[in-house]
Order: sequence, then structure tokens, then C-alpha cells
Amino acid sequence: MPFEWVGLAVALGCGLLIGVERERRKGRGVHRGPAGVRSFAVTALAGAIAQALQSPLLVAAGALLVLMLAVISHWKSQSADPGVTTELALFVTYLLGVTAMRDATLAAGGAAVVAILLASRHRLHRFATRTLHATELSDALILAGAALIVLPLVPSRSLDWLAGFNPRRMWSLVVLLLVLQAAGYVAMRAVGPRIGLALSGLASGFVSSTATFAAMGARVKADPALRRAAIGGALMSNIATILQLLLVMLTVAPAMLAILWPVFVAGVVVSVVVAAAYMRSGRQEADQPALERAFDLGRSMMFAGLLAGVTALAAWAGSHFGESALALAAALAGLVDVHAAGASVATLVQAEQISPGMGLLPVLLAFSTNTASKLLSAYIGGGLRFAIAVLPGLLILLAAVWGAGSIAFRLSGIELVAG
Repeated sequence: MPFEWVGLAVALGCGLLIGVERERRKGRGVHRGPAGVRSFAVTALAGAIAQALQSPLLVAAGALLVLMLAVISHWKSQSADPGVTTELALFVTYLLGVTAMRDATLAAGGAAVVAILLASRHRLHRFATRTLHATELSDALILAGAALIVLPLVPSRSLDWLAGFNPRRMWSLVVLLLVLQAAGYVAMRAVGPRIGLALSGLASGFVSSTATFAAMGARVKADPALRRAAIGGALMSNIATILQLLLVMLTVAPAMLAILWPVFVAGVVVSVVVAAAYMRSGRQEADQPALERAFDLGRSMMFAGLLAGVTALAAWAGSHFGESALALAAALAGLVDVHAAGASVATLVQAEQISPGMGLLPVLLAFSTNTASKLLSAYIGGGLRFAIAVLPGLLILLAAVWGAGSIAFRLSGIELVAG
């Protein structure tokens, strides 16, 4: 009996909550809405009472009645654009009343969500029609398809011809990269055009740190006064590289974190300090780098292909020529994508083909060659002067990473040599 009273009370609360919002939108005169606070409260109670009587036929009949009333109300509406929001909300309120007798918490949460959606009408319309670009909607659909359609269909089993690599794990990394890129893009859109270049560089780094160096170099060409700030922004993108590499390791081979944590800590700290030193005397406000898409699908697909190829190559080289060949393969892959190289090494660690300690040197080499790619990108985007300007920061970061790597080798009891 107490349970039924709680359900009835929650049902009434659901109806009142949604009804109050609809009452404010109802209007007056011949164009007024079909239902207000009383209609919604009574509808929710009707659903709760029907459920309390434990009669499935009565619950179904009540739902049919609400649907019929909603259709009649919509048909009789004299508005030029009546819509169906209120009618649908009325039916959902009936279902929430039924649900309240089974799960009061679920019903209350559902009512809150419905009320928020109804109250956010103008914001949602403005976002869908003005804020959201067509390319952004396309990217959102692609990301949803990659995560919700493709990922469940990818087989989750190790393939012998691919060095024991799991295709679903590979696609999970692709989805992870797309999500990180999209998060960086959203951050760029949210902060507005007068953002500090440090934050711009960090956000852009999640899309592509290498491209960020080129973009910041082009910024300096357009406005030489932003030189030091642009250098700081470019160097801040290194943080994104390190964080993405950390997430890759966490996803593929968490055991690698026990070895690599000094490298990640040193890399992030040094990147922040070096970038801040450049930014302190530079102008902090400027237009943010323009990004046309939320993520680079082609680059992400290349990441997947490169990951599979490098994994197979690294496994074959390691089995035939030892750890030295594995390090060379990772270094070459790092020229294109340090995350793919790191994931390939981590895959071999997870498959127990190499130990976590043996994977440390290839990862460091891949990070080093990727840093060389950033220097080349800086030269292409900003010319020789910009490349020379970012060189000290990159060298300091490399020194810190290799120094931390030496500490990691000692902690793991492995000599810093290729065997």
C-alpha cells in the first residue's frame, strides 16, 4: 500500500512538472494549445491508476484513449503550424504515470528530461538551424555510425595473420581518435574567436598536433606580432599528443603505463612550462585557427591501416631480427603517426609477444621521429625562422622524455640498449 501511494505521488509530480511547462506555452484564444497543467496531471494519474489496478487491458485502453484525444486535438487545431509536441508529450506523460507505479525513480527522471527538452525549444532550434553547420552534422552522423553501427559489427577475435591483433580493438582506437578530435573541435567552437593561443593550440592538438605547428606558423606569417604566442600555442599541442598516446596505451595495453608513467608526467609538465615561458611575453588574444571539419576521417582511417600494417611488420621484424628491428619499425611509423606506432607496440605487449620493458625504446623512438615531423611542419607553415624558434622547445621536450625514459628503464631493470 505505501508503495502505491508513492507511485501515485510521483505520477502526479510528473504530470505537474510537464504540465506547468506546457501551460506557459499554451497561449490564449482560438490558437491556444490543447492541454495545460490540469490535463497533464490528470493524464499521469490516469496512467498510474490503470497500472495500480493491475489490468493490462485497462492500461492499453487508457493509452489508446490518450492517443485518440491527441489526434482529435491536432486535427481541430486552427494554428497555421500546430506541431505535435504537446500531443506527444501528453502520451509520454501517460506512460510516465504507468511507469511510476513500477519504478518511481525512473519515472521522475524521465519527467525531468521531458520537461528540460520542452523548455529548451528555442535553444535547440537555434542550435539545429543556426549554430550547427551542415558539415558538423555530417561529422556527427559519421561518428555515430562508426561507434554505434560499425564497432558492434567488427569481429572481436585475434587474427594470427595480423600478429594476434584484434580488429575490434583497432576500430575502438579509431573511434577514440575521432572522439578526441571532435572534443577538440567543440572546444574551439565554444571558446570564441578571442581565445588565448595556448588553449587554441591545445584544442587543435587533439585534431592534429603536427598540423597545429603548420597552422601556428602560418599565423605568424600573417601577424608577426603573435610570434611568441604562436610558438607557445604550437608547443601546447604536444600535451594533446602525450595525452592521446596515454589513452592509447590505457586502451590497448594498460601494463605499459607501469613503465611509461614517468615519460607521460615529464612530457606534460615540460610542455606546459616551456609553452608558458613563450606565452608570457606574447600577445594572448587572437582569432582561433579555423577548422573546417570536426575530425579528419581520412587520417583516422589511415591510422587504422597503418596500425594494422605496422603491427604485422613489427611482429615479423621482431621475430626474425630481434628488438632492434622492432624499434626501427616503430620509429618509421612515428614519422606518420606516433599513436599508431605506440598502439602497435602496445598490441604486441598485450599479446605477450614482447615484454612491457621491451616496448619502451620503440615508443621513445616513435615519439622522437614524430617530433621531427612537427619541426618539418613548422618549417612548411612558418618558414625557417619559425622552425628555428620552435626547435629549442621541441629539444627540451625530447630531452625530458628521454631522461624520464632512462629513469623508467632503471626502474624496470632494463638497460637502455637495443638487444
